[in-house]
Amino acid sequence: MNSCSDFDYLPFVDGPYRMTMGLMALKPADWIEIDSRFAAEIALRKSLLEERRDEVLRALPGSEAACREVLDQLAGFLPERFPDRFERVGSGLVNRVSGDRWTVEGDVPDPLDIAGRLVQEDLCILQEIDGELRLTAGVLCFPNRWRLSDKLGRPMVAIHEPVPSYAERLGKPVDRFIGLLAPDRPVWRLNWSLMDDLTLFQPVGHGRPDTDPDITPDNAGARIFLRVERQTLRRLPRTGAVLFTIRTHQRPLEALADRPQELARLAEAVRGLPEDTARYKSITPFREALLAYLDGAVS
Repeated sequence: MNSCSDFDYLPFVDGPYRMTMGLMALKPADWIEIDSRFAAEIALRKSLLEERRDEVLRALPGSEAACREVLDQLAGFLPERFPDRFERVGSGLVNRVSGDRWTVEGDVPDPLDIAGRLVQEDLCILQEIDGELRLTAGVLCFPNRWRLSDKLGRPMVAIHEPVPSYAERLGKPVDRFIGLLAPDRPVWRLNWSLMDDLTLFQPVGHGRPDTDPDITPDNAGARIFLRVERQTLRRLPRTGAVLFTIRTHQRPLEALADRPQELARLAEAVRGLPEDTARYKSITPFREALLAYLDGAVS
C-alpha cells in the first residue's frame, strides 16, 4: 500500500544531524491529522488488525483503563474536530467515509482495537511501573522497522537500545521530561528516515549491511522515499498514562525535484550522519547513489 503525504514536513532543513528531543508545544486542535490518504490507510489498518492482529495489537494486564481512556479521548475529539469524517450517533461513533460504526459507550470489550481503526496514527501507551515508564499497550500498524512484541513491557531506555547513543545522550532527559508531562501541555516532534520500500507495515529491516545495486543516481529520486514520523506525547488526565502517537508520512524524493534548496539540505544531513546512525537507519545500502542523485539535482 503506497502512501504520499499531504503535509510538507522536512525535519532535516534545520541543519546537520543532531540527537535531540526536538519537542515543540502542541495545539490541542492539531493532535490528530487527517489527509487524502485517510480512506486507504484506514482500510489498510483494518486489514492488518484482522489478518495480523498479534503483530499489530498488544496490551499487558493493567493497561485496560488506559486503553479505554484512549478510545474515550478519540471518541470525543474526532467528531468535534472532523465533523465531515465522524459523527456521534447515540452510543456509537460513525466513520462517515467508510460507514463503519463502533460502540464507544458502556461495555467496550477491546477499546484499543477500535481506536486503532479510527485514525491514521499508531497509538502506544506508556505507564509507570515500579518507578519506570514502560510500554504497556499499543496498536502499531505502520512500524518503521520495529516489532511491538519486542518492546512491550520494556522501559524507554531498553526500547531504544538499538538507537546509537540514545542511552548516553537522551535516556535520562527523555524519562525526566515525560515524568513531568502535564495533561494540558502536549508536545510533538518529527523524526525522519530514508527508505527504499514504500510499504507502511515494516516491522524489520534496521541495520542492513548490504548494498543495493538496483538503486542508481538515475533512479534514486523514484526509488528512495522520505519517511517522516510526526510523533505526539500527551498525558491522559484520568489514568495518568502517557499516549504516544506516530503518524507516518511518505513521499519519493523526486517529489522535491523542484525544490533544490531542500535537497541540498538533505544531502548535508545525510553526509552529517554518524556511520552507526546511517547503518542503523539502513541508509548505507544506497547512500552513495542517494548523494550522487542529490548533488546532481541541486547543481
